[in-house]
This record gives sequence, structure tokens and C-alpha cells, in this order.
Amino acid sequence: MTPSHATRRARLITQMQQRGGGIAIIPTAREAMRNSDADYPYRHDSYFYYLSGFKEPEAVIVLAAGADGTSRSILFCRDKNAEREIWDGFRYGPDAARTAFGFDEAFGIDTLDATLPTLMADVPALFYAVGRDEKFEARVRGWLASVRSQARSGVDAPSLMHDIKPLLDEMRLIKDASEIALMRQAATISGGAHARAMRMSAPGRTEYQIEAELLHEFRYAGSEFPAYTSIVAAGANACVLHYAAGATVMQDGDLVLIDAGCEYGGYASDITRTYPANGRFSGPQKTLYEIVLAAQSAAIATVRPGAAFNDGHDAAVRVLAEGMLETGLLDRQKRGSVDDVIASGSFRQFYMHRTGHWLGMDVHDVGDYREAATGAQTGADRPWRCLQPGMVLTVEPGIYVRPAEGVPEQYWNIGIRIEDDVAITADGCEVLSASAPKTVAEIEGVMRA
Repeated sequence: MTPSHATRRARLITQMQQRGGGIAIIPTAREAMRNSDADYPYRHDSYFYYLSGFKEPEAVIVLAAGADGTSRSILFCRDKNAEREIWDGFRYGPDAARTAFGFDEAFGIDTLDATLPTLMADVPALFYAVGRDEKFEARVRGWLASVRSQARSGVDAPSLMHDIKPLLDEMRLIKDASEIALMRQAATISGGAHARAMRMSAPGRTEYQIEAELLHEFRYAGSEFPAYTSIVAAGANACVLHYAAGATVMQDGDLVLIDAGCEYGGYASDITRTYPANGRFSGPQKTLYEIVLAAQSAAIATVRPGAAFNDGHDAAVRVLAEGMLETGLLDRQKRGSVDDVIASGSFRQFYMHRTGHWLGMDVHDVGDYREAATGAQTGADRPWRCLQPGMVLTVEPGIYVRPAEGVPEQYWNIGIRIEDDVAITADGCEVLSASAPKTVAEIEGVMRA
């Protein structure tokens, strides 16, 4: 645990007290069986870890926030068990976990069902991640029913239910210095993995062999997991946005698109690079690559405090639309000016996704992209959120050219995306993933080496 975990719990308790007080229940992720007697690799729940720093399964945080200013932070976790530790490894147990992770109290997870109805009695509200875990929510309903059954004895059950996710989402959206440091390290490791993939690529190699190089670099450098399933797409596969590494063999003249990032200290990175399998961009490949790179540069130039989240997307789309007209991907006589292309949305034939998303503990991290509604505003009527120091987002424009009538054949089956992780600072931004080779000269230099 770092002091930040206890500070976060205190901040959440304060917000609960401002809403009249109550009890918060935050479980970690459950283990998932892969097949007989084998589980998937375990990864904690992000909300739970954000408040605790505790990585073991079978654990629940309970925060009691009194309207009078009193509070309790309680951890329920697995008991010490010497026999199970022989098979599964070290367990803190409640006593050691309470001290190590800074909780007021800690109890065995087996006492949860008996203890929660008592903790929920005579509190005004329940704070819980509604709809997130159906099985656990059934237990919550059971605890509520147990409290309600005591009504004749003068015991009151919580009469209000607050979804705790919006409170935690707003907290998680703004990263502190320690979080940014972890994300910088994750991006540095991932940048090294992308460089390794470039060095190891050549015609005749398969996508899955290059995926193995990424995974080697992630783990060797101290990352716990990939932050998501890596995309390694050769040739026409790069035009499939969510393609997973397969058995396709890289051909001389192919571009290879890799979208891959590791998780470090519970925080994700998310980087995409596109490079030639043979180490040299062809003329058409270089032309489209430079357009995408210019679009990304224009988008990153907008990332600063006070700018709207969507400013980067708008800047990238304008550069991409100009490039599509200049190269003939879009017929100027039919499509008109850049403004016409943007207004009609015809650029979406070759660029169909947004230019970025929040990044943090989750690769598509939490947080609203628009300001809170005022008056009659709803949904898309709300203005885009203004960027603040501590936010982290990706910037990832692309061009994907599938064969089609009227599209110059020299560009067919070229898929390009360039993605970096960008943290908003007090006076601008920091590209956390700057170590990953990106310009044509850098990429070709790495591959020659």
C-alpha cells in the first residue's frame, strides 16, 4: 500500500458524508475457471485495487461513513491457511493485511455474510456499483432483506441506493504523480517491446511469433500482464480494427500494425505502431503514413488544460480529410472541399473510429467524456469535457484502405494507426510513450539495426 490508497478511501468517505452518510461495499474481481482444475490468471478489480492496493482474490472493502463525521474502513479477506499457502502461495490474512494496507479493521472473508447485515443496520444509504456483478449483487440483496426483517425490532435498513461508480470514476480520472509515474513506466516498457517487434520482424515471420516477442519484453521488463490482447496484423489484416495476432505470414511489401501495451503496477499502456515488414516503406505506404503522423501531431498539439476532449479528434480528422483528397482516396470532384468531406462524414470510409480514449487502470478507462448536463441538456447535447492536469488519454488516428471501386489500387490493403499515451500537465502535455520509434526515419533505422 502507498499512502494514496488510504487517502482515496478518506476522500470517498468524505463524499459519502456529503450525501448524508452510509455504507459502501466494494468487492474485488472473482476468480474465473479456465478448464478443469485451472483458473485464468487472476487480476484484481480496478475499483477495489484503487482503494486498497490489495491484490488477493476473495476480498471486499466496506467503508462506513457517519453523517456525524465518524468513519470506519474495513477489509474482508482470506484467512491465513498454511496448507493452502503450500499450493497457492502467500496470503496476508486479516491481521497482517489490516496493518499493511492501512485499514481500521480486517476480518476473514467467511464472516462477510454474518457481519454485513449488522454493518448495514440503521444507516441511511448503501453505496454500491449497481449492475456490475450480478452474483455479488444477489448477496447484497440478501443482506438488505436480513436487515429489513428486523424492522419490528426498530432496526432500519438503508432507504437510499447510490451508484458508487460515478464517484470513483471522477476520482480515477485525475491521476496523481505516483499514478503518472507507473503509467510512464508501463509506456516505456511497451515502447521497448514495439522496438523489439520491429527488430525481429521480417518477411516469412508469423504474426504470432511477433506477438511472442512483445510478451517476452513485457514480462522480462517487470510487467505483470498485457493490458489487453495484442493486435499484430500483417498486410490486409491491418484493416481489421480489432484483429488478434494469428498465423498469417508476413510478406515482402506488407505493413505490420501492432497495437499492444503492458500493465505495470496496475496501470495500462496502449501504443500502436505501423511499420514495413521488410524495413523499408514503399512510396504509397510512406505517403499515407506521413498523413496519419501529421494528423496525430495536430491532435497532440491540442492537448492542454482547458481544451475540449474532442479538439484532438477534430484536428486529426481535418488533416486526414485533406490527405484523403490529395491522394485521391476521396474524389475531390465528387466529395468537394475538406469542409464538405467533414460535414458529410465521407472520411469515415477510411477512418471510422475516434481519435482517443481515457487511459488508466483500465485500457479504456473510466470517466465521462462530456460535461455534466445542465437544464434540458442530455446525451450528445452536453459539451465535451475540458481537459485538466492529471488526465491521461490516447491519441490514435489512422487510415484503413480496403479494396473498393474508385480507390487507387496502390493504396489497397494498407492499414495504418499511430497511437501514443498522453498525460495532461499544468502547461501542456507529456507523451508518455515517446520512446517507441515513430517517424519513418526512426522506424527504418531500428529495423536496419
